[in-house]
Amino acid sequence: MNLPNKLTVLRMILVPFFVATLLMSGSNESLKWIALVLFVVASLTDFADGYIARKYNLITNFGKFMDPLADKILTISGMICLVELGRIPAWIVIIIVAREFIISGFRLIAVENGIVIAANMWGKLKTNFQIFMIILMIMNIPLLKIITDITMWIALALTIISLVTYVSANKQVLAGDM
Repeated sequence: MNLPNKLTVLRMILVPFFVATLLMSGSNESLKWIALVLFVVASLTDFADGYIARKYNLITNFGKFMDPLADKILTISGMICLVELGRIPAWIVIIIVAREFIISGFRLIAVENGIVIAANMWGKLKTNFQIFMIILMIMNIPLLKIITDITMWIALALTIISLVTYVSANKQVLAGDM
């Protein structure tokens, strides 16, 4: 197993520790900051594994499948915990999760037809804003409430924009015209 794949596995291993710590944090400032560190470290493995895999040509089928899955598990787990903690409305998380299911299904249909749908700029921006939003919501600093709210709305907008751009750029997948 190469380094990028090890980083992906590490990210998945960190998720339950992050979730448990965040859910136990409540008003415990120490646990809140530990959860934040776990999330940031896990998020950094995402950036590191992709960079290393591309730079050193270490792209594998395992990485192609598990890296996006690990990203989704990390971010969606964080958002669900934040719903439980009352920091993000459930309906926003439902839209974000629905987008992930739709795109995952869309990619499966495409793969079955020999088409690879790569991440685009909108999807990458969406992920970055979601990560930034989760970080701000974990920190839960009252002075940053406006920035946190703006980031949440941008993340939601990018989620919808990325869905529309993926589907419109690859509508032949749904039409069966391949």
